[in-house]
Amino acid sequence: MKAQASAIASTANPTLELGLQYRLRRRAEAGGGMGELEAIALRLGMVQGTLKPRFKHPQLVVFAADHGLAVEGLVTPGARTTAEQVSHLLADRLPLAVLARANGLELKVVDCGMAQAVAEHPRLVSKKVAHGSRSARLGPALSAEQVQSALRIGMDLVDTLPGNALLCAGLGAGGLESAAMVIAHLSGLDVRPLVTSGPGMNHDQLARLMVLLHTALDRHRALSNPIEVLAALGGFDMAAMVGAILVASSRRHLVVVDGMQAYAAMLVAIRIAPEVRPYCICCHSHAHQGLQQVRSLLENGPMLELGLDSIDGTGAALAWPLIASAAALLSDVVHGDVHPAEAVAPATAPG
Repeated sequence: MKAQASAIASTANPTLELGLQYRLRRRAEAGGGMGELEAIALRLGMVQGTLKPRFKHPQLVVFAADHGLAVEGLVTPGARTTAEQVSHLLADRLPLAVLARANGLELKVVDCGMAQAVAEHPRLVSKKVAHGSRSARLGPALSAEQVQSALRIGMDLVDTLPGNALLCAGLGAGGLESAAMVIAHLSGLDVRPLVTSGPGMNHDQLARLMVLLHTALDRHRALSNPIEVLAALGGFDMAAMVGAILVASSRRHLVVVDGMQAYAAMLVAIRIAPEVRPYCICCHSHAHQGLQQVRSLLENGPMLELGLDSIDGTGAALAWPLIASAAALLSDVVHGDVHPAEAVAPATAPG
């Protein structure tokens, strides 16, 4: 883990940044300013270490796992199980699958720790560590060995995936609450707004949930190491995403995160290696107050303002065309003038 973290290069490169800014300014002079797209384009150039960022084989990976907190009565009776949601996704019965295909994303679902089995499918990667995590109220959600196994799943996955862009999200019963605890513990944020779904949320249910979450947080309050916090309060999906984010960043790949589990994984990865931060993009806004607070904490504003109420990767799929367009703004718009900074060979993006 330490070796992987130390391999993540800083994106800082003043000469390259000057060249990118010049290119964007010339584009604006010729065709008008492109607003926030220019800021994204600049970031993409810095991430890839080149004046002409390009993407190939972008991967949308949904990490699926059940969380021990779900056995505490968090799941609404009659709601789909994690396995049922995954089956629907693989059968193209959820919008995410359709949007991924429409936007040229290669979709995969990784079973890190679902409680139930799912039929084999070409887009399903079976890497189950266990049949769900334990309840953080009673003890660590994951053992030290399990969290290391899940981290390795994400690391090995990115090592084998083609392309240079990773879009990731988590899916699973109890996942939002587990992620909220990880974020609250590491950041000092109040856990209540992180799990409050809105004014229509049942007050009795919220009160019961807060007792559960505060009991778990109090039990593990002495922990400070991000991996130990992840093991105590998180889940297999988040741990796998942490490993994936670290390896993707070490390869100078862009990482697009969507939803509370992905935000928690991003925060843990940043605590392990601060150099991870500029490689990650939060994809969309959400009415959920907690997600807004977390984006502010991560210093990563949303790309989309669509009023989405989905955190399963749908926002990442919708944001991808804008990201690809930002890269094209630098790479595909022809201009004859060459700034001296462009003659300097930028860093070569691995992968």
